Amino acid sequence: MKVLITGANGFIGKNLVAHFAERKCDEVVVFTRKNSVSELPKLLGDVDFIFHLAGVNRPIEPTELVSGNVSLTQALCIGVAASGRKIPIIYTSSTQAGQDNAYGNSKRGAEEALLALSKEYGVPVHIFRLPNVFGKWSRPNYNSAVATFCHNIVRDLPIHINDPSAIITLTYIDDIVESFIKVMEGVITDSPYVEVHPKYESTVGQLADQIQAFKDSRATLITEPVGTGLIRALYSTYVSFLPPDNFSYQVPQYGDSRGVFVEMLKTKDAGQFSYFTAHPGITRGGHYHHSKTEKFLVIKGDACFRFRDIQSGVFHELHTSGENPQIVETIPGWSHDITNTGNSEMIVMLWANEVFDRERPDTFACPVGVAT
Repeated sequence: MKVLITGANGFIGKNLVAHFAERKCDEVVVFTRKNSVSELPKLLGDVDFIFHLAGVNRPIEPTELVSGNVSLTQALCIGVAASGRKIPIIYTSSTQAGQDNAYGNSKRGAEEALLALSKEYGVPVHIFRLPNVFGKWSRPNYNSAVATFCHNIVRDLPIHINDPSAIITLTYIDDIVESFIKVMEGVITDSPYVEVHPKYESTVGQLADQIQAFKDSRATLITEPVGTGLIRALYSTYVSFLPPDNFSYQVPQYGDSRGVFVEMLKTKDAGQFSYFTAHPGITRGGHYHHSKTEKFLVIKGDACFRFRDIQSGVFHELHTSGENPQIVETIPGWSHDITNTGNSEMIVMLWANEVFDRERPDTFACPVGVAT
């Protein structure tokens, strides 16, 4: 497939170009601000599909809306008609095309040019009326409030919100690109208008609070639920705004003669992650829990785990090492410890099902002892 992407250096264009580079089976022709409209007929050449992403939404002069949205689209339509081929076109319009303002009128004018082309020449046209779009490579103070909030909060700059309760509709860049590809491949056949799913709704204040919580999590170590949905997409966007000198951050480390204990990550409802070290011959633990459970994974060295049921006195012992990855779980009501039985430092990853609470630690000293 040979495709033409107008606006290839824009926010959406950059993401689409990156996805095509991963496919390796498509040839991409780009049209950017460096190109003139007169080059369009030549660029159209033998392309099989057009992604018309170029446009103007924050002009210096109002006339730029007409030239950048309507006139450019009309020139593209003339080029496609002159080619004599029914080259499918995806166009990124805006939800504002349904509103009576200068920007909305210019996007609607571009839509009308494409619809006229489709009606007269049978060219397949797929129009995406996009709401606020966010994701990596978006521009602060230009593409969306999300980009502005992420950029400023990362850099400790103030943000300005006129109405925190104002509702905002959002779509994520990866979902848009996925929809584009599905249209090109014929998986989505909607025409002339195509809906992107999922769409998210939030208030401006909630967005700002959520993005601030991402920043705060570095200090508290308590992560937000960033695995799915809007929060996942917002977190990915937030992290994309981190400058290189802010890619890393310190976490607490507690050391004594036995080794070190380092906390990495805490969650609101699924415990916390950490790791510890132990010098040869050192034993850690010697306690039990009523409800807390843990998972240990030795990633370096050799270990002996010992358990004893605090009521029945039943004893159990097992050995594991970094060369044989094996999860060892602690059991409520069983006292347990771990000993470094090797000749070098032992490193152990640890997950506990709850965040440690110094007021209610649920940890009670009880030596395991030896087998009897």
